[in-house]
Amino acid sequence: MSDPERRLATVALIVRDYDEAIAWYTDRLGFSLAEDIHLGGGKRWVTLAGTGGARLLLARADDERQSVRIGDQTGGRVFLFLETDDFARDHAAMMAKGVSFKETPRDEAYGTVAVFADLHGNLWDLIEPRR
Repeated sequence: MSDPERRLATVALIVRDYDEAIAWYTDRLGFSLAEDIHLGGGKRWVTLAGTGGARLLLARADDERQSVRIGDQTGGRVFLFLETDDFARDHAAMMAKGVSFKETPRDEAYGTVAVFADLHGNLWDLIEPRR
């Protein structure tokens, strides 16, 4: 019997507004809009894709409990990791587009990395893994 094939495919990210988030992630990080399906009642199924296969699902907050988590889905820890094959290129491009880096780039045993914040303040790593 063979093992089932599984992969992490989509991560939900709570946002204030679909269109604001689509614009930020496509303009500043270079993601592409993969799906934007209206579900009725103001809800949409909005996914963004990079080049690596996994997608972001933009989930608009429905109530106060969800709204207070916007920008702090992980209690202030780095939430997502954006891998690149050229750290210097992507860091410079993101800085030019107004992405807020929280530190200067640093070399670690696992690669070159710098923390940045998305439009709501969620923390991400831009990382070029050591190969």
